[in-house]
Amino acid sequence: MTLLLNNEEVEKALIPAETIAATESVYRELAEGVAFNRPRTQVYLPVESKANPGFRYRFKSQEGGSPGTGVWALRITSDMAGHSFTAGVKRRRILPVATGNRYCGLVILFDIERIEPIAIMPDGVIQKLRVAALSAVGAKYLAPAKPRVLGLFGSGWQASAHLEYLYSLYDFEKVKVFSPNEQHRREFAETMSRKLGRHIVAAGSPRETVEGSDIIQAATASWDAVFDGHWVETGMYVASIGGSDASNKRREIDDETIARADLYIVHSKEVARLDQSPDVWEVAQKGIKPWDSIHEIQDLLVGKLTGRTRPDQITVFNNNTGAGTQFAALGSAVLKRARDMGLGREIPTEWFLEDVSP
Repeated sequence: MTLLLNNEEVEKALIPAETIAATESVYRELAEGVAFNRPRTQVYLPVESKANPGFRYRFKSQEGGSPGTGVWALRITSDMAGHSFTAGVKRRRILPVATGNRYCGLVILFDIERIEPIAIMPDGVIQKLRVAALSAVGAKYLAPAKPRVLGLFGSGWQASAHLEYLYSLYDFEKVKVFSPNEQHRREFAETMSRKLGRHIVAAGSPRETVEGSDIIQAATASWDAVFDGHWVETGMYVASIGGSDASNKRREIDDETIARADLYIVHSKEVARLDQSPDVWEVAQKGIKPWDSIHEIQDLLVGKLTGRTRPDQITVFNNNTGAGTQFAALGSAVLKRARDMGLGREIPTEWFLEDVSP
């Protein structure tokens, strides 16, 4: 039988400790050459939508798998994509034009021995948590040994996941959160304080968020750097999720932050090169950071690269893109716990099989 899950069930089945462990494990497999990841691709239909002028159909996909997960994961999104202007700033938008004003994104898991589909689930919650899980792995290897203060940029979906996952690793004495909308950041601080049973404060400015923090985590949808790199202090760990693609040249950390980094780690150099990302590829082209001095996260996990070696180092992790192997790691964790918890609905696997060779 093939298990069909919804986002609520996926969220119930994923807990920080297991999700972080699954992510770390699959990246070790990648470094050892036994896992495979196909970089994300995006295809746009070369005509505008009749019902949505200025927008076009986009199909995005990524995939990967490993022996440790036991699955091959295919993540797909079927989008209506375009741009709009907010306060004079051009922003990419995805329209909810599917039935019921919804979006369409799926993760399909295939058993790598039996070759058949074993689970189908939406990509929304798993997409959020796979980013937070990899950010947590980066913090484990690059943050100060006992960070006391967290400065968090963002007050949305990703910021909430990052706060929860970082709290699963560290017992912070203080958390400061900043986003441009004062009401949003205050409501976020109050909501997350209640949810986590911790005292989280809304910062008054980006500079206040940075100063005195041991960890700076950006988890926003910003197109531009969210703080000035001159404010970064020795010994800090800085992390970003602001990955760009060919149609979305966004970033969260500026050139100054990257220039000052004693160790600059990214998720994927290859995707950064393909996307010509401003905070990875372009900083190398401008001579801010030599390309060969930029390293990938999996190299840390298997000892090919030494992480933080001194307390005064500035370390930076740019979680710059997604990976199909992340969906394999989290998808396999979801599947196991969902079955143990009795979640989801089973549908006949035979519906997806045939008796002729494709």
